[in-house]
Amino acid sequence: MLRFIVRRMVGMVLVLFVVSILVFLIFNVIPNSPPAQRLAGKNATPVLVKSIEEEWGFDDSLPQQYVTMMKKVFTGELISYSPRTSVESRIKEGIPATLSLSIGAGIIWLFFGLVLGYFSAIRAGGALDKFLTGLAIAGISIPVFLIAPVLIYFLTYKLEIFPNAGYVPISEDPWQWLTHLILPWFTVAILSIGFYSRVLRSNMLDVMNEDYVRTARAKGLSERKVMTRHVLRNSLIPIITLFGLDFGATVAGTAIITEVLFNIEGVGFYAAESIEKLELPPIMGVTLYGAFFVVFINALVDIAYAYLDPRVRLGTAAQ
Repeated sequence: MLRFIVRRMVGMVLVLFVVSILVFLIFNVIPNSPPAQRLAGKNATPVLVKSIEEEWGFDDSLPQQYVTMMKKVFTGELISYSPRTSVESRIKEGIPATLSLSIGAGIIWLFFGLVLGYFSAIRAGGALDKFLTGLAIAGISIPVFLIAPVLIYFLTYKLEIFPNAGYVPISEDPWQWLTHLILPWFTVAILSIGFYSRVLRSNMLDVMNEDYVRTARAKGLSERKVMTRHVLRNSLIPIITLFGLDFGATVAGTAIITEVLFNIEGVGFYAAESIEKLELPPIMGVTLYGAFFVVFINALVDIAYAYLDPRVRLGTAAQ
């Protein structure tokens, strides 16, 4: 297991290295315009553009420019020039809000997705299954930019159950933190709840036809034990992979629309703000931040998968 973890961590570093090269090429090399002008922003003065050319070493070779960019990223010297602010500090300020949104939404969609999928599978073909299938399809079909305004209009302005948009740190007021995030949590989670319930239902129906499930029933195990210990347990392994991919994508950028709609000043909000202003250094920083989270979380998922299913690490070792 230790060798598998080491190999996976080395692979993660290599993937991040490739991503950093792609980011460098996309932002600094491929566009047919002076990179210093793009980094300086729309209303930059010639003096600022000249200073950025010297600071980033755009007269140097491409490998040296790449080293300069990565040095700025790792030392916290990546700066947004309009106004002049540290990209690293802004990302660090937004991470608590983004993680609060992503973790809460992840718990909700995983819990409700598993519950609905389980009951849909054990009542396959019945009225409950058809009802839950309808809910799942509706959840998958409704876009975030439609769900959020509807929830805000009815539950905030009409019924006044939840407070208006914004974010309150949990360290300041845990109750306000919770009430401000409930609507954003469900906005992000609704689509995944429907998707996860359908995936789990399909997996469970496939596992129910396996020989070891019939053997468990023949041994006299109760239906509840057969469904939980054999069917559900073996149906959850693909869900772990899906959850890792979806959670990493949510942290890395899926929550951008939700953060903007609910005025949550997280990393996604910062990214949207930077895109609107065409500020390239923040976009570069957020892109690398998102890539790190996606790759890191997927590495953790692979390790968890190998722990639950020894065939994964044995197959890797054989290669």
